[in-house]
Amino acid sequence: MKFASYWQDTAPAFTGGAIAVPSGVYDVAVIGAGFTGLGAARRLAKEGRRVIVLEAETVGFGASGRNGGHLNNGVAHSFTGAIATYGVETAKAMYKAFDDGIDTIERIIAEEGIDCSFRRAGKLKLASKQQHYEGLARNLDAINRTVDPDTAMLTRAELAGEIGSDIFHGAMLQKKSAMMHMGRFVVALAEAAARHGAHIHEKTPVTGRRQMAAGHELETPKGIVQARKVVLATGAYTPKTFSFFRRRIVPVGSFLLATRPLTDTEVQSVMPGNRTCVTSLNVGNYFRLAPDNRLIFGGRARFAATSNQTSDEKSSRILKDALKGIFPQLGDIAVDYCWGGLVDMTKDRFPRAGEADGVHFAMGYSGHGAQIATHMGEILADQLLGLTRSNPWADLPWPAIPGHLGQPWFLPLVGAYYKFKDRIG
Repeated sequence: MKFASYWQDTAPAFTGGAIAVPSGVYDVAVIGAGFTGLGAARRLAKEGRRVIVLEAETVGFGASGRNGGHLNNGVAHSFTGAIATYGVETAKAMYKAFDDGIDTIERIIAEEGIDCSFRRAGKLKLASKQQHYEGLARNLDAINRTVDPDTAMLTRAELAGEIGSDIFHGAMLQKKSAMMHMGRFVVALAEAAARHGAHIHEKTPVTGRRQMAAGHELETPKGIVQARKVVLATGAYTPKTFSFFRRRIVPVGSFLLATRPLTDTEVQSVMPGNRTCVTSLNVGNYFRLAPDNRLIFGGRARFAATSNQTSDEKSSRILKDALKGIFPQLGDIAVDYCWGGLVDMTKDRFPRAGEADGVHFAMGYSGHGAQIATHMGEILADQLLGLTRSNPWADLPWPAIPGHLGQPWFLPLVGAYYKFKDRIG
């Protein structure tokens, strides 16, 4: 078993990295070479702006290369809850932003000729309990009436043709959802940004910054980078230099495994519908088939703010038990990959994007960024270009989390709370 992201291990290496030492004044410095940062860099470079991307590790190192491979449309959590908290119009704008995010990815794939196995698969939100099915039905009714008629409820009987497990009570189907090979997409997005003129520097962390009248000075191991504007796209990997954001973002580990490739018979017995799937529990699971028919199975196996081989191995044992509980027909199937990564959570689990602490930013995707991050990068770029784009997250309140300075000491308590909710509700 490899302790490595399947997406990263099966993607080509990025070849468009800049060699020259940064010099002169850049129009925009983008910090972070994931979906958000590269989406912004590509858009700005195409418009003739001088752009530099500073990545502490390698292209797609963070959440963009460590996720489950889902591109799920609509708000990830309760739509009725979003209405209750922020009102109907804001909730609708949020929902549509996720839909637009998938459209943006599909457009970029076509424009740049990217081979990443993109497919509109549809998403199943699987009801782990009967009361969850009833809650999903209420949620779907609000969605159908106000924002998206292209959704449906599947009964337990109808679900039999979609997934080879009898433990669920039905599901909500969101038909616009998609999937792709995340590693191939993020590398191709970086290659496209570089081809259009962006200077991408890997292994170049930002270790300090200073705001000046004419812009920003960013300290890096390669020297000082001067830029008129800064885009911060670091999510759960935000450095200490940006304490404003670290007090509002909670990094939480999310863990995954990928089995050996399934046979055609096994595919039909497990995932005949070949959609993205997520269970309705607070501490639940999500899964899909990879392009080579591996089952990619993930979840918040442990509430921790670290991801390394030790934590990933512990989590893999929990995930194997969960997988066997859903698909006993796979038995003790061999696992070829195991990996984890950090998710940038906000207190209300909705993203934030706009301008704060002197920089433009988008983060807080709360485990559902793959479908919207590239889109948000383009929105930030358009704002810098003076163009008007809809940004439903711009005016949401975002107070600091009391007692939180960057290291989430309270995660075990949060995990215990959600596990208790799953037991009783």
